[in-house]
Amino acid sequence: MNLSIFVIVPLLMLLGLWLARNDKQVRGVMVAGASVLLGLSIYLVFAFLEARETMPADQAPMLFTYCVPWFEPLHINYSLGVDGISVVMILLTSIIVFTGTFASWQMEPMKKEYFLWFTLLSIGVYGFFISIDMFTMFMFYEVALIPMYLLIGVWGSGAKEYSAMKLTLMLMGGSALLVIGILGIFFYSGAQTFEILDIAHHTNGAHAIPESVQNVFFPLLFIGFGILGALFPFHTWSPDGHASAPTAVSMLHAGVLMKLGGYGCFRIAMFLLPAATHGFWIKVFLVLTTISIVYGALSACVQTDLKYINAYSSVSHCGMVLFALCMMTETAATGAILQMLSHGLMTALFFAVIGMIYHQAGTRDVRYLGGLMKIIPFLSVGYAVAGLANLGLPGFSGFVAEMTIFVGAFQNADMFHRVCTIIACTSIVVTAVYILRCVGKILYQKVPNPKLEKLHDATWDERIAVAGLIACVAGLGMFPLWAEEVIMDAVGPIFSVIM
Repeated sequence: MNLSIFVIVPLLMLLGLWLARNDKQVRGVMVAGASVLLGLSIYLVFAFLEARETMPADQAPMLFTYCVPWFEPLHINYSLGVDGISVVMILLTSIIVFTGTFASWQMEPMKKEYFLWFTLLSIGVYGFFISIDMFTMFMFYEVALIPMYLLIGVWGSGAKEYSAMKLTLMLMGGSALLVIGILGIFFYSGAQTFEILDIAHHTNGAHAIPESVQNVFFPLLFIGFGILGALFPFHTWSPDGHASAPTAVSMLHAGVLMKLGGYGCFRIAMFLLPAATHGFWIKVFLVLTTISIVYGALSACVQTDLKYINAYSSVSHCGMVLFALCMMTETAATGAILQMLSHGLMTALFFAVIGMIYHQAGTRDVRYLGGLMKIIPFLSVGYAVAGLANLGLPGFSGFVAEMTIFVGAFQNADMFHRVCTIIACTSIVVTAVYILRCVGKILYQKVPNPKLEKLHDATWDERIAVAGLIACVAGLGMFPLWAEEVIMDAVGPIFSVIM
């Protein structure tokens, strides 16, 4: 399978959107393109599973590889390939793009321009997950970040200009650290290209990067990617960005874009600098991620804006991804990728329902919302499902991911790791507090707000988005083994290098 198709299809969507002359044509282009991408991602999963059966991971860590020299003087190649982690991330991206298209069905104003930038954002995300050349990966990373400024600054709500600028400055600061780290790895490794597997071969051979040098570049890369993954104390851009972003952008941002942070930490920082993962810095980041988990959950408890509640919840759950990686066990790392997949689905569902309620009610303040289960039962059930998945109820995706993480974390027998794990586990209780309180308040407790009586339940386009995400959250929770096996198949070879 030629992986370039995941970049070509969005490029054709951009062309189609540019040629579209009315809203009907714009919607047609988006639905057609998003449907094709979803179909291709599902086909990729089956093609990957079939190919992996005949070719074990230790023989070919990456499948469907493709390489074309891009800029030979600097050894830059357009190199593509996927393993199990990439495959599930591409599937997640396609689901969010598809459901986000229907969640933005009524987007006004400048629908055409909005979808142009939304599609460009998706190109960056797809390109990042299919790239195995560090420079190409970084280029797509930047493509994914740039549209966020306009999508929030133009189509957002609240203090949108402030939020857009804060997000852009924070993430660009992280990008500066990534440039230093990537170039440092390339020049010190002695590799002939920026390809990850080529560099990994050099950094684990006779000419491995000295540990002292790895200890310099490792924190730069981990923080650079960690900023996007809402690593404490660099998380402050996230709640403001989520709260101001339009619905589909919040879905893609929290559901997929933040996952680039954990993916980059694992694929580049830890995989290419294995000696540094056993040193001082990994313990520092383990403490910071533990703080992220608890701080995000506690902060969500005191918020009154539905989007801020979910945004701080995302800080906590994305912190759990980095926390699991820092635990340095295969089980925990598998749980980290499952958490990326699970959180992407359930937070997209959260933001979709919140956006639909806000579009009608004109408020996201929990103090002015109540009795919604009777007024808009479909959207209320969607919100309840997202909340139950978020707090880790068995049968939903959150339970599978969190239990895998904590089981893997407890495999470390020393006191330091056990204390961090126990502290992180307290977030489960705190999450239950703010989720159940919020669900009970806005769904069942009546408030004197006559505007709520005029609300209507989800339209057909909104039902497609919400029902699709509910099916995915429940499906992953009840049938997680296929995803876990695909992910473990990719985590094993990486850990054979790290450990």
